[in-house]
This record gives sequence, C-alpha cells and structure tokens, in this order.
Amino acid sequence: MTDTPLDTPPDRLSNDPRSPFHRPALLERGIGIRFNGIERTNVEEYCISEGWVRVQVGRALDRRGMPMTMKLKGTVEAWFLDGTGETAAD
Repeated sequence: MTDTPLDTPPDRLSNDPRSPFHRPALLERGIGIRFNGIERTNVEEYCISEGWVRVQVGRALDRRGMPMTMKLKGTVEAWFLDGTGETAAD
C-alpha cells in the first residue's frame, strides 16, 4: 500500500481548539503516535519535523482549565487509525 496525501497525517497537529494546528476532521479520524519507539495515548500535540510531543502531566490543570503539558524531544511517528482503533500502518 502506498502512502497518498490522504493517508499521511500532517507534520503538526494539536488537540487544543485554540491552536492554529487544530484540525477536528483529522482528530475524528484518529491519529496513532509512536514516540521513541513506544506508542503514546496521552499526546496533546506533536511535530514530526521538529521531533517533539506535548504530553499531559498527571491530572493537573492550568489556570484556563486545560491539562498541564510537558514537551518531550525524540523521534516521532504518526499514522491514521482505521475504524477498529488498530494501526493501519502495521
């Protein structure tokens, strides 16, 4: 199976609706993230080209009621999930 532009997730994507990188249609489709070889489910934002992810830090909230996040640097891989929630890339 070849990757087409429709099968490739964007370079940067965010869960935060206030972010310019927030794309609800892509988030509804489902995005899988592998960071440094480990699949992560708590990613709030990612950037493949810059090699970082923002992950939730516990259950703490900031003053706007959004989850507190921490930026981690490393190797980031992203793919779209199929309808069953399993990876379509594997």
